[in-house]
Amino acid sequence: MNSLKKTILENTQINEEQMERFLSIQKKKGIPLRDVLIEEGAVTRDVLADLFSGRVYLPFLSLEKFKFDSEIVNLFPESIARLYQAIPLLKNGDNLIIATSEPLNIFVLDDLAVFCRSNIVFVFSPENEINQAIARLYQAGIKDSDNQIDSAAILQERQEPIEKLVDIVLAHALNRGASDIHIEPEFDCLRIRYRVDGVLQDVLKAPKINQDSILARLKTISDFDITENRIPQDGKFKVKSGDREIEFRVSSLPTTFGQKFVLHVLDRHILYEGLEGLGYSEGNAAILKSAALKPSGLILFSGPVGSGKTTTLYSLLNQLNTVAKDIVTIEDFTEYQIPGITQVLGRSNAGAVLRQDPDVVMIDQIRDAETADIVVKAAVSGKLVLAALQSEDAVSGISRLIEMGVEPFLIASSLILLCSQRLARKLCLKCRKPAQIPEDFPEKTVFGSKAKFYISQGCEHCNYSGFSGRIALSETVLIDGDIRDILIDRGSVDEIREYAVKRLRFKTLRDDAYLKAGQGLISLDEAIRITTEE
Repeated sequence: MNSLKKTILENTQINEEQMERFLSIQKKKGIPLRDVLIEEGAVTRDVLADLFSGRVYLPFLSLEKFKFDSEIVNLFPESIARLYQAIPLLKNGDNLIIATSEPLNIFVLDDLAVFCRSNIVFVFSPENEINQAIARLYQAGIKDSDNQIDSAAILQERQEPIEKLVDIVLAHALNRGASDIHIEPEFDCLRIRYRVDGVLQDVLKAPKINQDSILARLKTISDFDITENRIPQDGKFKVKSGDREIEFRVSSLPTTFGQKFVLHVLDRHILYEGLEGLGYSEGNAAILKSAALKPSGLILFSGPVGSGKTTTLYSLLNQLNTVAKDIVTIEDFTEYQIPGITQVLGRSNAGAVLRQDPDVVMIDQIRDAETADIVVKAAVSGKLVLAALQSEDAVSGISRLIEMGVEPFLIASSLILLCSQRLARKLCLKCRKPAQIPEDFPEKTVFGSKAKFYISQGCEHCNYSGFSGRIALSETVLIDGDIRDILIDRGSVDEIREYAVKRLRFKTLRDDAYLKAGQGLISLDEAIRITTEE
């Protein structure tokens, strides 16, 4: 929040050096800057409240002596009040006056307007006073409901707010760019976290009393058996986000304190961005596209879980998807549904798939010797096969196939391209700041004279993380006659790697990471962190 930083520097005794230290603490802890300033004793809550109120031209209201109307307060469930640090005060015609400690967060205004179906008017109140009011008012409400009131009636009264809460959590997750939502029952609450740019972040701790209603709502929209609590279940649902339809893949797992849910976000729009949209460098994208135009052979993707292999496979299939080609996928779980492609669940159906005369076959994960054998023989028999497995780098994919019992001469006959990738956090382009390469950095000569380096800083746009989205780092090895000869002679993977570097000018994952660091897309620290095994 650059304007807040400027206001604080201009109106307090804090200097630039101190501010940089506070921003560093804020980044590590993942909490608002104002909380860091208060914790470090740099400013008091009262001073910050005065600055904050004056800065956004909102009236300031102390809640310590405010007389709340229970009917107005009950327009929000406690979950919403805590999620948005806001509490309703007065109703004036179509206007609902709300006290908040987050008046600059546009999502608060938009979400609460949808939730309340009213025109929202904000006043600013300190965060500690809002939290105290929430604890005091909702505790009182719970005690009142402990009288002899039918519990079914209470649930029915909460049903609409619970539905809205779930909808708001989903919308909020999409606004934050989350890839997953974790909903985890704990001893005294229901914990909700988002995975953003590969890192889990706490978002909300909903009251335990709301747990069953929230989980029942998730079961309903995911088409689960709502009466089953003892076994895991899988499902999916779709929501509209702007002009796009977003699908959530849902899985549940029974735990000590209730069923844990994980909602995985599947945005099919990313498949239409192509390899370049995923972050592939121009050279690697060209090599991969050229290999995918061949009528037969094996393109083998490797990388750890969560490295984006499946998304890249689907993106490639989307580009191959024409009326002239019959494309079939064999998957454990269908991540993206693509019109015009036949998608089959379960590897036990692989033999039947090959008898269907496909032109292109995609297998999302080679896990065992039987699948590896099917993949290689399909590629030798005239099919273009795209497959993924877990290995450290592109060339190591060969050793994984050999470990699974595939003969080297079959690999030599089928393999046309090796590809490996990782996902790195992209710098937020709105707040990144220039950085210099350390003088003692041993590999600075690889960057070239035009390279420009940046580091993360943090702003409102990126939720003060310094990062916004992720980008693919990749390496590709095109299989030529010499590599095939090495395989047939049962040469080692190290020989293949050495040949690729010397003769094919093979660029490693780290080379690609350094390229993107020099383009200002990722930080140098991120480039090194992601490719440490290199």
